[in-house]
Amino acid sequence: MVKKDYELTYSGKKPKREIISKTPIVNLEKIKDFGKFRTLNNWNNMLIFGDNLPVLKTLLSDPSIKGKIKLIYIDPPFATNHNFRVGKSRTATISASEEDETAYIDRLHGSKYFEFLRERLILMRELLADDGSIYVHIDCKIGHYVKILMDEIFGEENFINDITRIKCNPKNFPRKAYGNIKDMILFYSKTNKYIWNDPREPYTQEDIEKLFPKIDENGRRYTTVPLHAPGETKNGATGKSWRGMLPPKGRHWRYPPEVLEELDKKGLIEWSKRGVPRLKIYADEFIKKGKRRQDIWEFKDPQYPSYPTEKNLDMHKVIIEASSNSGDIVLDAFAGSGTTLVAAEILGRRWIGIDNSPYAIKISIKRLLKMKNCRLFTLYNATGKPLPETLQEIL
Repeated sequence: MVKKDYELTYSGKKPKREIISKTPIVNLEKIKDFGKFRTLNNWNNMLIFGDNLPVLKTLLSDPSIKGKIKLIYIDPPFATNHNFRVGKSRTATISASEEDETAYIDRLHGSKYFEFLRERLILMRELLADDGSIYVHIDCKIGHYVKILMDEIFGEENFINDITRIKCNPKNFPRKAYGNIKDMILFYSKTNKYIWNDPREPYTQEDIEKLFPKIDENGRRYTTVPLHAPGETKNGATGKSWRGMLPPKGRHWRYPPEVLEELDKKGLIEWSKRGVPRLKIYADEFIKKGKRRQDIWEFKDPQYPSYPTEKNLDMHKVIIEASSNSGDIVLDAFAGSGTTLVAAEILGRRWIGIDNSPYAIKISIKRLLKMKNCRLFTLYNATGKPLPETLQEIL
């Protein structure tokens, strides 16, 4: 890791060595198995109720997990200084027993918040495989500070993307500011050899019409590109004359003359009035693979969430498909409504979810069990105390 000449300093910041060595471990009390089908190598997915800091330290003591996690996604508290409740205030259907139940408390702010998150990120980095990566979903009021923390923990050279996520439709609230419709996702790897599956998305009709403005006699959309490329080749075939023409100075033909002849016979070269050849690219062939996903995503929050901070399932699928492979372990240490776990289950990944909210654990279990072929997962209690009534109801 490249040593930086700056860092984020604040009151109560502990040495990294102390966090790793002195964070206590906890007993993971097995409560119950859920689901029907065995996973790869008899692995049981894990849903853990408790404080994620000692739980993460405990997972570090398991050689089947330490250094084996390929992907971490977290959506931690945003230092809002609010309590998030469920009940009459939300639009999703609830039972009478759930009215006004606390989903989670977000009261940390300032230096206490930064150290809360930093301690957990340090342990998460230890859990990651060398080809693993982490996505931290955060808002723009606190995200810039979090990026400095992550530069320090994961290395500035391992910063991959700051992804802008469009979270909602524009609002027309009276406010002395621009409307806020976005948050951010910070994407880091552990090393430069991280898993990357080149995620794509479909071209829209607007994309196709813009990129392929021409239409041939058969009604197929196409565009044309130069038949030469940068770089001069004096001795190779692509630097030779073709039909009495040399490529422009400092460039070479994209193909040898015999290939150019074949392309022309197939009608794949368009000649301008001045006799300049250009290669035809047809939309119906080009768009099959889809376009590369960029760093602005439109994945809006669910209209009727089961949890106050529930995120879009399709967004989680994109992240998991891009940065892990089938059978890999995915971790969400702030599991919330369990969207990461559901997406991992759908995509055939192994998973570990942690949360200290009884309501979050209950919602996660319910969502997972609604799936047709839910694989076995085990509920663990890491609190050292009896389970609260909220969880006992579903056992």
